[in-house]
Amino acid sequence: MADQALDPKEKLILLKLARHAIMESLGSGGESPEFESSPGLRALSGAFVTLHQKGQLRGCIGTFSAQNPLEEAVQEMARAAAFQDPRFPPVQAGEVPEIDIEISALTPMREVQDLEEIEVGRHGLYVSDGPFSGVLLPQVATEHGWDRQTFLEQTCIKAGLDRDRWRSEGLKIFVFSAEVFGE
Repeated sequence: MADQALDPKEKLILLKLARHAIMESLGSGGESPEFESSPGLRALSGAFVTLHQKGQLRGCIGTFSAQNPLEEAVQEMARAAAFQDPRFPPVQAGEVPEIDIEISALTPMREVQDLEEIEVGRHGLYVSDGPFSGVLLPQVATEHGWDRQTFLEQTCIKAGLDRDRWRSEGLKIFVFSAEVFGE
């Protein structure tokens, strides 16, 4: 994510690029949106793209890797959320008008040394224990009204671990922030 917040124009461009990437994959994208790139769009950043249809989750995939410019990461993750989320069948062309897109532009992750560092509503969580890992975006805890403990438990469950695994040695816990915006 850029050092500074994305401006409204950059957010609009990213949302258009995400929708176009989905439509293009379905063979009905038309011409690519024209836009003038900016430092915020070119910033190397991880991103998650979440799709909702009629208020229900329809797909969510992202990357923490900051190897690509945000404008490219958003397009790649939009396609992945639409067609590769194993929890849902691939999006069909007729569904696209009903789909709302939410983008989370991420800051780099950092490992937590003290659980008091975790700020619900500000941080997302990533937990890792050997082959098991799971992530929940910052807005998930807020949307569900979770406290820190519940957020940790739910992230462990998402990783396929026991809900209380966060209390034990060996689990790595990371936090990150996200600039979240959508349609």
